[in-house]
Amino acid sequence: MSENIEIIGPVIALVVWSMVMWVWMYATRIPAMIAAEVRLDPNAPSGELVSKLPANVRWKADNYNHLMEQPTIFYALALSLALLGEGSGFNLYVAWAYVLLRIIHSLVHVLGNNIKLRFFVFVFSNIPILILLYNSIVTISN
Repeated sequence: MSENIEIIGPVIALVVWSMVMWVWMYATRIPAMIAAEVRLDPNAPSGELVSKLPANVRWKADNYNHLMEQPTIFYALALSLALLGEGSGFNLYVAWAYVLLRIIHSLVHVLGNNIKLRFFVFVFSNIPILILLYNSIVTISN
């Protein structure tokens, strides 16, 4: 792999983790829906169907949705840095730190949903995003 695009590794790793959460979500959701005898009514509001499921089942879907939200900023920054030739070295380490923090965030969320700890990890995970953003701005400014 070219040294300038090594940052694609953390991008792919976060996509893999998102797919792990997707599988985990359906592996718990489908049996829970069957057990709760949830009827698939296309006219019911979206939250009504899942409200009958246990919280620990809903957490997985909530976390999967979270992985489709804020990480999009990471993907844009990481791919931009790769295209700018700045996808290695310090930026690579920061990108891996972000991925690790998102995995920790997911595990905190789906294994017990300790909201204070989850919030702390979420806030802390924004630090790598801010560093990558700063480095992107500095790169295009030069």
